[in-house]
Amino acid sequence: MSPTSSSPAAVAVFGSSGTAPGSDEWNAAERCGRLLAERGFVVVTGGYGGTMHAASAGAAGAGGLVVGVTAPTVFPGRSGANPFVADERPARSLTERIHDMMAMSSAAIALPGSIGTFTELMVAWNVAFVARFNGAAPAPVVAVGDVWRELIELATTRLATDGTLVRCVPDVESAVAAVAERLGSR
Repeated sequence: MSPTSSSPAAVAVFGSSGTAPGSDEWNAAERCGRLLAERGFVVVTGGYGGTMHAASAGAAGAGGLVVGVTAPTVFPGRSGANPFVADERPARSLTERIHDMMAMSSAAIALPGSIGTFTELMVAWNVAFVARFNGAAPAPVVAVGDVWRELIELATTRLATDGTLVRCVPDVESAVAAVAERLGSR
């Protein structure tokens, strides 16, 4: 599902699988999915529970398309994609899963999470960084919350890299607005 000029742009939404229903993080992820769908974006998640479920529910509830990139061999205890995923795309490994999500997305939003979300954010940042080597424009990468801002600042300083490729924002409303500003809304 690589976006073409005639298909809607897709946005990868990364976040914790452990986000509890009804929590502030859950509600924010649900709003994120809804706001993206309302602006005409396809929402791409890891397809399972927590933040992925909430963002998927928000997007589907707003009439949006949800693609879930699952990893059944990595997570054999998970029983398939959440019920809001319209298009499940199984991947063979964690790295393939992240690669697939990035390949089909025109932007990425990282919500609060843990090491998995951090890995996804770093891959999105690296993809944006290396885009210049083939003359492509870097895809928008947006990180929500203070922990990502702190980690981006640390990595920018300690690794002497381009921190401007990740836009750090305080909330999902700002994240969706930043993506829409770069990609345009439908």
